Amino acid sequence: MKIEDLHSVYFLGIGGIGMSALARYFLKRGVRVTGYDKTSSALTQALEDEGAVVSYTDSEISGEFDLCVFTPAVPQSHGAYSHFKNSSVPMLKRAELLGLISHNHTTYAVAGTHGKTTTSAMLSHILNVVAGEVNAFVGGIMTNYGTNYLFAEHSENLVVEADEYDRSFLKLSPKAAIVTGVDPDHLDIYGSGDAMYSSFSEFADQVSDVILVHAGVSLSAKSARLYTYGRGKADVELIETRVEDEAQAVRLRIREQEHEFKLALPGEHNALNAVAAFGLAVLSGFNPVDVAKALNTFKGVKRRFEEIARTDKVVYIDDYAHHPTELDAAISAVRQFYPGKRVAGIFQPHLYSRTRDFEEGFAKSLSGLDILWLLDIYPAREEPIPGVTSENLLQKINCQDKQMAFKDTIVREVVQKDFDVLLTVGAGDIDRLVEPLKTMLTGE
Repeated sequence: MKIEDLHSVYFLGIGGIGMSALARYFLKRGVRVTGYDKTSSALTQALEDEGAVVSYTDSEISGEFDLCVFTPAVPQSHGAYSHFKNSSVPMLKRAELLGLISHNHTTYAVAGTHGKTTTSAMLSHILNVVAGEVNAFVGGIMTNYGTNYLFAEHSENLVVEADEYDRSFLKLSPKAAIVTGVDPDHLDIYGSGDAMYSSFSEFADQVSDVILVHAGVSLSAKSARLYTYGRGKADVELIETRVEDEAQAVRLRIREQEHEFKLALPGEHNALNAVAAFGLAVLSGFNPVDVAKALNTFKGVKRRFEEIARTDKVVYIDDYAHHPTELDAAISAVRQFYPGKRVAGIFQPHLYSRTRDFEEGFAKSLSGLDILWLLDIYPAREEPIPGVTSENLLQKINCQDKQMAFKDTIVREVVQKDFDVLLTVGAGDIDRLVEPLKTMLTGE
């Protein structure tokens, strides 16, 4: 199949962050884009504004299509899935289509169980600034651009967020890549941490030129030159971070030379993400002075430690964290930027299997808050697992002020508490609380 031969594409699950970026790719190329999603959202509305036709009901599909793109999250019993399965229209998973697109470009891939969205957004911004323009598929809305996709008709460079879920990243054959970390996750797919690690090893072997790996990850590569990054002994070394006017000054060493830049995002984890993006850009031949200047202007990604509101009394931050390691990073970043402040958090666990597999880790991470509201588990693609509940998790959390909460009453409950910083965290539909909470806190 050749991408240039496609004139009409149907997206099953078009409102997903990865699917919407692919839909935008085809819209930019003048291809007719049609799709289905369960509910209307800011993403689907934006796609409609850009020319896509989106349906929110499982109704009969009419029209001719050259391709149907779907995600594993869509059940095979879905009417639209059955329609295309029983037709002559080719069907591809999102990752398979992304792999086809990447073969026509010089691809920079960012993989890892944590930080890949922020790091791929940083790398996209760097290349867009220092190389003039770049194509990019990112798993979040880049604040600098207000989109999750960058289109550059005359650029060969492509930045891709390489997702390990369902082994999707194995469809890519990048020239250069970053691996930010390999912590056990998606055990419903892999079965064990070792099996997931093996998948990352296979990914590393597919990189052709340069791969930059977090120093805590033990990987090898068949073809690519492998470098490490991290704090301490590494090829790309984070030397120092310090807080200056609610920004991070980051100092690093690469090829025996030191460089420094300012980063708008807090936290050691974001400093390391920036060091990784800086390192891969320099190892790929870009000027380190230009790369540092680009990072100085990086504004972040929506739902990645995104400041939603600030008043004289409270700061409100929203974050996508849905794994204990990510929760630790988000809470640590709050403590770094707002030392001595009283921190309240609303957390929505994502997936029954993840809650079961990392219950002890979640309990330890959430114990770092002063106040906690815990929402019910967001099931996504899963059915309930007996004995796995938010109530059971709450009992294991060592937090002085903790309680179960519900989405229809949480806003009223939050206003009754005294805190300095509010943090909403989770990967389900907790983002629907952001605007009501913002309105409540600011009065706007």
